[in-house]
Amino acid sequence: MTPPTPNHALEIIELNKAFGGLRVTQNISLKILQGERRLIIGPNGAGKTTLFNQISGDMRPNSGTIKLFGTDVTALAPYRRAHLGLSRTYQIITLFTADTLEHNVTLGLLGLRPSRWQMWRPLSFYRDLASEARRTLDTVGLLHLADHPVSEIAYGEKRRVELAMALAQKPRVLLLDEPLAGLSNSERTTVKSLIASIPRQTTVIMIEHDMDTALDLAETVTLLNYGRVIVDGARNAVIADERTREVYLGD
Repeated sequence: MTPPTPNHALEIIELNKAFGGLRVTQNISLKILQGERRLIIGPNGAGKTTLFNQISGDMRPNSGTIKLFGTDVTALAPYRRAHLGLSRTYQIITLFTADTLEHNVTLGLLGLRPSRWQMWRPLSFYRDLASEARRTLDTVGLLHLADHPVSEIAYGEKRRVELAMALAQKPRVLLLDEPLAGLSNSERTTVKSLIASIPRQTTVIMIEHDMDTALDLAETVTLLNYGRVIVDGARNAVIADERTREVYLGD
């Protein structure tokens, strides 16, 4: 018999991170349900990206626990968390600009296979991954640019490539770090639609400063300030909370 799936996609328990004498996350505890759409907000320097880096494994906390579907991943490397279903995008786009869109997405898929270590093999060897990469590019409206180098496409299209790379891994938890940053109004509409279309099997946790757009996608909101959780809960309750207005919305 298959064991029941844990109710929580992600559990963060008393997470702390310090650089020198500065504590950038302080006793953060969160529980995020499967399929939830969670928005992380806060002023610059609040610890939002640092929190994402700890969840993804790019940064190790000084203390605390991170559980992914009930499994303690606090000490696991990023690729092992990816194997458990965690994927992310970054605030600063991280793509191989000299390579094509198809190659970028294929490399992301290759990282999930044991054969990722056989770097002597050309990407043409992995025909199944190339086909999957093209299918994913089609879902974000970029199949017609699959053979173009990343350096030749617009900034908004690069954002969509990064989203395609994350989605190609069929994540169970997807971290989106400012996916709308630097986009035009039309590009924001496109990316917002893509995020809204992500299946409910995937839990989406997003950092975003475009509040009007982000709140349309979020069900729950966490406000961070100085590395601490200030308010956490249902979207409307958090936005109405006077602490949110004081710390972040500036009312």
